[in-house]
Amino acid sequence: MRFERVRAFLRRFYRYRSIRVTPEGTRFVLLTLAVGVAAINTGNNLLYLLLAMMLSLIIMSGLLSEQCLKQLDVRRRMPEHIFANRPATVSLTVVNRKHHLPTFSLRVMDVIDGTDVDRGIHLLHLAPRASAMHSYPILVPRRGLYRIPQIKLLTRFPFGLFIKAATFPVSSEAVIYPEIKPLPSSLVSELPGLGHDQPTPRRGPGVALYNLRPYRTGDDSRTIHWKTSARQSGLIVRETEAEDQRRVTLALPTTVPEEFHHIFERGVGLTASLASFFRERGYAVRALVGFVEIPYGVGEAHFYRVLRALGLCQPVAVSAQSKLPEGFRTLGERTMLGELTIAVLSWPDPKMTAACRGVSRVVLASEYS
Repeated sequence: MRFERVRAFLRRFYRYRSIRVTPEGTRFVLLTLAVGVAAINTGNNLLYLLLAMMLSLIIMSGLLSEQCLKQLDVRRRMPEHIFANRPATVSLTVVNRKHHLPTFSLRVMDVIDGTDVDRGIHLLHLAPRASAMHSYPILVPRRGLYRIPQIKLLTRFPFGLFIKAATFPVSSEAVIYPEIKPLPSSLVSELPGLGHDQPTPRRGPGVALYNLRPYRTGDDSRTIHWKTSARQSGLIVRETEAEDQRRVTLALPTTVPEEFHHIFERGVGLTASLASFFRERGYAVRALVGFVEIPYGVGEAHFYRVLRALGLCQPVAVSAQSKLPEGFRTLGERTMLGELTIAVLSWPDPKMTAACRGVSRVVLASEYS
């Protein structure tokens, strides 16, 4: 029973340890074996002394390399916002928790899907109770959840005979946003004119009457409606109806057949590019991404909420029971109320095509690269 506990302890201890012989180490081990054979055959004391020295170098190499990898604290910091096909910078901090012994010749690598990824980080010397921070670029080609589950530290110290490696379960993840590209000029030319043919039923600067209400301290005296004020024997203020359309709904259905998945990815990127286009022009953006609805909002934080939903969305298989979310069924009604609505379709879905009747614009992702 005690033997089994010892085996379990050793298994846990060496779970994240590995050792590999370098070409120089291979030659040194073969030479050590040759010296050992010669010492046994000849009984020469000098050969025995040389064999003992060479074996001690191998043992010292294992002990010193293990000391280099002990009591190290590794932390990785991912950028808050990462876009596909756009370089981002990751910071990495290595802390030596040992009180007296330094760490030498340390290489740092990420482990992604079981593959070691060299980041070009090499620490020649890390003093006791000291830390070192390095940054390195990453380039993720596709949107979605990007995860780096482990970090591997390697050292050839002290003699370069062996490469001792320690793997640490330092997990980091980030949502990769879709790549934002410039919109085609043919699409850009028609977008600013959409939604301006009807006034928006909300208060704001304009000419049409929106509402009448009692005067409040601080109201502009020029907005007082004198005729109504005279009839009601009290000051009444008129509120006008905003003439400028500043709200847009972007709808991206996620029910897509498998043969259109590549078109769906194109549609995700196009929706993200549309969100960026309208954000730069001060629109309040509302997004419908499958069954996920993000209400109207402005500002950087809201924009990244939309991009996060687009980065995490996945195509859903088409079935007879597939139903359109409520937000998609009311797109035409919102357009009739004067709101700007744009639907991005990945394939000619009959249900979605029927729901899109009357929307401001239907964009087919297959027409844009």
